Amino acid sequence: MEKDCVIVGIDWGDEGKGRMVDLITSDYDVVVRYQGGGNAGHTVINAYGKFALHLLPSGIFRKGVVNVLGNGVALDPENLLAEIETVRAKGIEVTPENLKISDRASILFPWHRKQDELEEARLKDKKFGSTKQGIAPFYSDKYQKKTVMFGELFREEKAKAHIKDILEWKNLLFTGMYGAEPYPSEEIDLWLETYAKKLLPFVCDTGAFLKAAKKDGKRILFEAQLGALRDLDFGIYPYTTSSTTLAAYAPIGAGLPSLHPERVIGVVKAYSTCVGEGPFVCEWFGEDADKLREAGGEYGAKTGRPRRVGPLDLVATRYGVEEQGATEIALTKLDVLSYMDKIPVVTAYEAEGNVTKAFPFPSMLDEARPVTEYVKGWKMDISKARKWSDLPKEARDYVLYVEREIGCFIKYVSVGPERESVVIRTEKDR
Repeated sequence: MEKDCVIVGIDWGDEGKGRMVDLITSDYDVVVRYQGGGNAGHTVINAYGKFALHLLPSGIFRKGVVNVLGNGVALDPENLLAEIETVRAKGIEVTPENLKISDRASILFPWHRKQDELEEARLKDKKFGSTKQGIAPFYSDKYQKKTVMFGELFREEKAKAHIKDILEWKNLLFTGMYGAEPYPSEEIDLWLETYAKKLLPFVCDTGAFLKAAKKDGKRILFEAQLGALRDLDFGIYPYTTSSTTLAAYAPIGAGLPSLHPERVIGVVKAYSTCVGEGPFVCEWFGEDADKLREAGGEYGAKTGRPRRVGPLDLVATRYGVEEQGATEIALTKLDVLSYMDKIPVVTAYEAEGNVTKAFPFPSMLDEARPVTEYVKGWKMDISKARKWSDLPKEARDYVLYVEREIGCFIKYVSVGPERESVVIRTEKDR
């Protein structure tokens, strides 16, 4: 029987977690999204088409799988309803039977997006590169205990009073700090009716649901957003997201803190990409960057922004594997490297006069420089490979080299975006 599993990003995000969830959900009964919001996307390609999911768990495409949005999620009703309509238009069923929203999930309001925009404008050239989806203001408010949980909307009069109090406080910030117009209460009332209240049929005690599911022997898969290097505590602070992206948080953000998942699949791209501001030691520029970006189609699923690109960074990846407690690795987009004669890999950093393989403290990263080595490329199409032996020796050597350097078994090797475009290795392939 499959163990409860967490699928997480190892580096900066955009590694291909959605396609991995889509691949292995046939072995699971429940898929839970446990943190983050609509600020990053999971791209999934399957028989239904190509999708960029930002809030919906990637298990929504599998019949019989129950999808849960946990209490740790920044729940934007407007964006979630748009996603639901998008997948329904492709013939995918979304009902309260296969999608459940935690009554303890806090609501991301329009005022959170407005504050995000105002703050980025105030920061000017010191901005964090926010997607302006309101994530940082949302989590800041949550830790100040100034958010509204979805379950509160079932008690209308109490909810109205609570929302009125928060809006009064938020408008003091808008007018006093930013010199902006206050947010009209009438707009919030209309927004609640148009979006939030339409989701109430999906809202329930998901903690109780998950406990019952475990008692019945159901298998649970947890899905994370972004990667270890964007974690609020252990990432490249302050250029991080505002939630915990680590596997250790999965049971808490899902609503089942007593659970201890035994399996952690860390997703690593065969090269490095990054969206947004902040240090990115392995970054390429110019023609080499353009070629890699085009070969991999590296544009943000949410923003469409060109992703920053570079070779695989073993220093960062090794650190991410350790922080995530990964038990196995999925290496994605190996096929993208097929155009290269020789493949660069960042093996160490030069930082403060020393060469190190340890990931530095965040404030040291701006001064760090990559130490790059090269391995032989394979210069052939590998997209049809389905067995380990189908891959050319040079591609296998690259995988084995990465595996040794990061100290974790690479079980999955993705050679294309489609669900079936993957090599699944066994112990005899090590």
